[in-house]
Amino acid sequence: MSSEHWSLLKSGPPVDYQIFRLRRDRYRLEPANAERDFVVLDTPDWVNVVPLTREGNVVLIRQFRHGVRETVIEIPGGMVDHGEEPAAAALRELNEETGYAAECIRPLASVWSNPAIMNNRCHLFLAEGCRLVAPPRFDSFEQIEVFEASRKEVSEMVAAGQIAHSMVVAALAFVGLTPPAPGVAGWGADGPNRP
Repeated sequence: MSSEHWSLLKSGPPVDYQIFRLRRDRYRLEPANAERDFVVLDTPDWVNVVPLTREGNVVLIRQFRHGVRETVIEIPGGMVDHGEEPAAAALRELNEETGYAAECIRPLASVWSNPAIMNNRCHLFLAEGCRLVAPPRFDSFEQIEVFEASRKEVSEMVAAGQIAHSMVVAALAFVGLTPPAPGVAGWGADGPNRP
């Protein structure tokens, strides 16, 4: 089914919740001539960055996430500020959340966050040659624990479900740090995608 079957009839005024705006769009679907409202989260783009140290370790963070009411293991990331380039946002988030700086950064991919209800992208980056240069600078409502893990340990954490944030797993997959899938040879921490 293509986009031409959908007609936007109206878009309601958004309600601003600071980190996103909630909007209600009314569509008609042809040829059924059916109408329905759809809720859209209008939000800035995000970045996630996989930081690799000079020794080959991955810099990870632990922080409490209110959506699941649990502390989760992630990679540094956050929102792209208005007018900011995604690569600059990735380096800024890396430094703010961990205190690490990178020798170089390169894009991995740009993925839709959740196109069913959201209109933003998450830009994924690999930061290489990372080293600790300063204390982290947390926001007033951030409590983050920074730690390093080997590539093998990261792959094991994904396999065990200890790393379960979908955007984080996506970024690690592009770097080749996800565990091998059953029946798929040559993928994972020791596969051909290893940087």
